[in-house]
Amino acid sequence: MAGGGFASGSGDDVQFEAKITYAVIISCIMAATGGLMFGYDIGISGGVTSMPSFLEHFFPEVYKRIQEHGVDSNYCKYDNQSLQLFTSSLYLAALVATLFASSVTRKLGRKCTMLIAGLFFIVGTVFNSVANTLLLLIFGRLLLGCGVGFANQAVPVFLSEIAPTRIRGALNILFQLDITIGILIANIVNYFTAQIKGGYGWRISLALAGVPALMLTFGSLLVHDTPNSLIERGLEDEGKAVLKKIRGVENVEPEFQEILKASKVAKTVKNPLKSLLKRHNRPPLIIAVMLQVFQQFTGINAIMFYAPVLFSTLGFKSGASLYSAVITGAVNVLSTLVSVYLVDKVGRRILLLEACVQMFVSQVVIGIVLGLKVQDFSDSLNEGLGVLVVVMVCIFVSSFAWSWGPLGWLIPSETFPLEARSAGQSVTVFVNMLFTFIIAQAFLSMMCHFKFGIFFFFSAWVLLMSLFTLFLVPETKNIPIEEMTDKVWRNHWFWKSFMED
Repeated sequence: MAGGGFASGSGDDVQFEAKITYAVIISCIMAATGGLMFGYDIGISGGVTSMPSFLEHFFPEVYKRIQEHGVDSNYCKYDNQSLQLFTSSLYLAALVATLFASSVTRKLGRKCTMLIAGLFFIVGTVFNSVANTLLLLIFGRLLLGCGVGFANQAVPVFLSEIAPTRIRGALNILFQLDITIGILIANIVNYFTAQIKGGYGWRISLALAGVPALMLTFGSLLVHDTPNSLIERGLEDEGKAVLKKIRGVENVEPEFQEILKASKVAKTVKNPLKSLLKRHNRPPLIIAVMLQVFQQFTGINAIMFYAPVLFSTLGFKSGASLYSAVITGAVNVLSTLVSVYLVDKVGRRILLLEACVQMFVSQVVIGIVLGLKVQDFSDSLNEGLGVLVVVMVCIFVSSFAWSWGPLGWLIPSETFPLEARSAGQSVTVFVNMLFTFIIAQAFLSMMCHFKFGIFFFFSAWVLLMSLFTLFLVPETKNIPIEEMTDKVWRNHWFWKSFMED
């Protein structure tokens, strides 16, 4: 066991005794592999859509367009609805799947939901890797999307519930860290498979998604379900036993009673979604929804989906564009580690606000450089300006990775009361997938019509979200998960008016 200690207790200053046990660390690492799969799916789609052999096989119109230099605008080379559907179909399936995943998570537990996600991932990977038609390819992406819907529903809640309060933020961010690692691995894989002679490298890229899919599936069989979930489903003795194991102490009665009390309230709720709309649940609901909207309108997924395509559009050669995507992927991973270290020390709000400044400046600089130097039919950026664009993209990615990326999942997972937690997480994932789908389906067309103005469009959203954070997002650092109402919402200048006596 690692070091011992105490997590904050109830509003009466009861202390929850808890050590940082191997059981907690291993369970969280196993669960967070759902993020690895999600990240791999994000990264792999952008890479294969920049491979000529993939485009020639499934999207011959786009392939012909990029081969004919000077025929089409730099910004419109990849503007194709079917190509965008290949990427976005995953998120369309995910937002539908999460509606079913909510009840599964509540009735069967977090562990079972993660297992279902893993099985969807495995079958979807098989279809993607053997597909010979666009229909089969998109069907495979739809199955992967179902896996994303179930995994994103269960994993953040699992991590928040199993972690000791004082390191809840860091352990929850393992999910986002694995997403960034998945994106980086996908970019590295694409870099090497793009160089394979014979035009089948994209199949290897898609097939290797089976590795994280298997890790999540077998990992879900090895972990215990959370005490909160077990107690909520009436398995109180088993829940208490698991609580003792993951806390590494015998004295778990205060925390057990807190969970038991929340569970009794949860059992009185017949319709969690209806309960979610009650006045006292509106603060976490509004914040959860807006965090997902803002997270997507930072423009991050547009960059991470289409990084190779974006760099290729700006004049980078195919190998160089994939190489640049690898660089941004590495920055993504390293910056998420910064969040793991800082989130429970400096808090959530500071990270969110600092990142807004950094993202705004970097996007404005990129927009200015492209507006001055990359016109519709210009050859390319010169080397110096090309490096500047990559650096600015890295600065943008780094700020997102230690703030809006992980905290967009962390804050909703830790602020809903138990009786509305599954429903709240379902709405969170649904909204995230909805706006991810919108961005994925629209970005290449937006780039064609907005051109360099796309970066000014996203920077305007960053300005708006900074104001929202400044005035309406409270600090949740070191607050026990079942005590958010008393210690956060009742003390906030605006949200306290929604709390009932």
